[in-house]
Amino acid sequence: MSRLRIGIDCRYVRIGRHDGISRFTAGIVAHLPDRHDYTLLVHDVRQLESLPDGLPHAVLPAPTDPGEPLVARRVNRLGLEAVFSPMQTMGSRGREYALVLTLHDLIYYRNRTPPRELSWPLRLGWRAFHLSWAPQRFLLNGADGVVTVSETTAGLIREHRLTRRPVTVAYNAADPAPRRPADGQRRHDLVYMGSFMPYKNVETLAAALPLLGADWRLHCMSRVSAADRARLERLAPAGSLVFHDGASDEVYLDVLRSATALVTASYDEGFGIPLVEAMGVGTPVAVSDIPIFREIGGAAAEYFDPSSPSAVAAAVRRLEERWDDRSEQSVEQAARFRWADSAEQVVGAVERAVRDRAARR
Repeated sequence: MSRLRIGIDCRYVRIGRHDGISRFTAGIVAHLPDRHDYTLLVHDVRQLESLPDGLPHAVLPAPTDPGEPLVARRVNRLGLEAVFSPMQTMGSRGREYALVLTLHDLIYYRNRTPPRELSWPLRLGWRAFHLSWAPQRFLLNGADGVVTVSETTAGLIREHRLTRRPVTVAYNAADPAPRRPADGQRRHDLVYMGSFMPYKNVETLAAALPLLGADWRLHCMSRVSAADRARLERLAPAGSLVFHDGASDEVYLDVLRSATALVTASYDEGFGIPLVEAMGVGTPVAVSDIPIFREIGGAAAEYFDPSSPSAVAAAVRRLEERWDDRSEQSVEQAARFRWADSAEQVVGAVERAVRDRAARR
């Protein structure tokens, strides 16, 4: 295929600190194969601080702008032959280029509480969007191709017949980080990285602590509300919960490297980047027995029933018994998830979209 002019929608990159979609975007951009020409599409030039230097950029309205359904008219002026977006909501009406959208997961069809950071009009729209499959089908079929981040979600897309377009899996990954020292201290610490939304089920982790013993601690790394903190502290022994309330990457990795395991009792996930981050530094994981975690953790992880604190405690004890083996297996498993591979899959999906669009026209 001849060299293409491809736009990468970077308008979801967070300013200051990544969330999941922001990190996915930055990981893909940093590893784009050099056989095409790329333009970064941002809504604020400060977003470029989290992206690689040297690539041209163009400024578009924010993806939450009321004019987003018609954003293709602005993109058309850039002379691009294709655009990749890390979300499925980019407007496609009137476009003159191939378009590949991303559907990360279907969590909010089963857990309809919208992200807390959204304004109330967006929260209402979010709820309405997830009341039916029809809006999702409309968006995905308005593109030429669809990317998702796991085989689990690809299977759900097929099951619910969400698109007629080709679906490509491009895994999430973790930024490389040094492994834990071979002679480093291993404490009776568990690490939880994630939000405190109901489906995350952090309560079960807190309730498992008294079953493990007085010297075990659970480090909660993300920002936490006063109400969530108080609710969890009522379930665990005094001093056994350590709230970092938004740890830096450096603190997070330092705690991971000396912990016994990363744990999560989530009932549902789109991927689970913390699993890859932990396994990559040699810290094993004990996680809910759900399909997406089986896909990510493979034989390296220890699994448990997320409704049972005693099952969590038993899984941690089983992991302890074979900790050295599980640590080595974890590093091998994490190596399956590489941004370079994911970027190649994304660009391959874009190339196919260009060919398919040309064939239809």
